[in-house]
Amino acid sequence: MPQRRVAIVQSSYIPWKGYFDLIRAADEFILLDDVQFTKRDWRSRNQVKTKDGLTWLTIPVHSKGKYLQTIAETTVSEAAWARRHWQTIRGAYARAPHFEAYAGPFEALYAAPPSERLSDINRAFIGALCQALGITTRITWSSEYHPREGRNERLIDLCVKAGATEYLSGPAARDYIDHAAFAAAGVSVVFADYGGYPEYPQPYPPFEHFVSALDLVFCCGPRAGDYMKDVCPKRVHA
Repeated sequence: MPQRRVAIVQSSYIPWKGYFDLIRAADEFILLDDVQFTKRDWRSRNQVKTKDGLTWLTIPVHSKGKYLQTIAETTVSEAAWARRHWQTIRGAYARAPHFEAYAGPFEALYAAPPSERLSDINRAFIGALCQALGITTRITWSSEYHPREGRNERLIDLCVKAGATEYLSGPAARDYIDHAAFAAAGVSVVFADYGGYPEYPQPYPPFEHFVSALDLVFCCGPRAGDYMKDVCPKRVHA
């Protein structure tokens, strides 16, 4: 049977480089957007480096109070967010070596966001960053597969319906993954390793790994891949 690796992660706003290493290590990357939206999380915010230190860029969204809205149901609450974010990004990286060469697609997205839905905004920026980083992995929505409820059940359903023989997970899921249930469905589980990233020329020391991948793109341009890594180099064979 051909080996097929699937990764399943919630969408995030302009994510860090490890997120994109997870994407490129998979044969299919599924955006898990039919799960609960969490406030003050990576779903709607991320950090960039400025001369004044790390700065949060947060997309303001509507909150339905105690109602457990999904990421897919979450919408933007203020139109001016995009202009503010781009002003901050341009101010931080305008003098970066590769800003002018790579800024165009991102500036266009900030000038005209594709939707009021957070999921669509996140996916558009993820797609633009994938293109800048040369990543061609197929990206889909979890809602396309209509999985069951339940933390492990949902993931197993998505893997099976996507034809996965291997599920690539972030390391934080080690505490709840039911390996036996995955094995019963014919799916092996492997975890990404985010240790050992090399540093690259970055403005405003000290060096920070956990910032938006925009930092890597604008600082390193076509050499960005030299500062990424294979988070799961060993393929599991049946």
